Amino acid sequence: MQDLTRLNHLRDRQFERSMYGCEGDGGNGVFRVRFVKPGVNVMLAVIASDGDDWDHVSVSHKARCPKWDEMEYVKRLFFRDDEIAMQLHVPPLDHINYCNNCLHLWRPQNHEIPRPPGIMVAPQFTGDS
Repeated sequence: MQDLTRLNHLRDRQFERSMYGCEGDGGNGVFRVRFVKPGVNVMLAVIASDGDDWDHVSVSHKARCPKWDEMEYVKRLFFRDDEIAMQLHVPPLDHINYCNNCLHLWRPQNHEIPRPPGIMVAPQFTGDS
């Protein structure tokens, strides 16, 4: 994960102090991130942490789950370009929901996330359909 002090201008320091009793640091914090594109201007709440050998970023919107482009924007803000982050779809028995309209990005700090071969992700079509 990137050094989060570079995002200090996006921190919600009051919420950090009320939630944790202190302000965040280079690996942890609470942020308000505005996502803007033509026809869209939304505020996202982001909580980032780096404990237990995992980087974790939760992203929420007050009225709905974040959309793909919003999650991608947050991923680019909080993780380095060379880092892979993932969303996990766990079995229903393992579902935990503390906050509606919230999605998560995860990255193990000491292991590389395996990926399928590129051809499986974006196969080349011959046009013979």
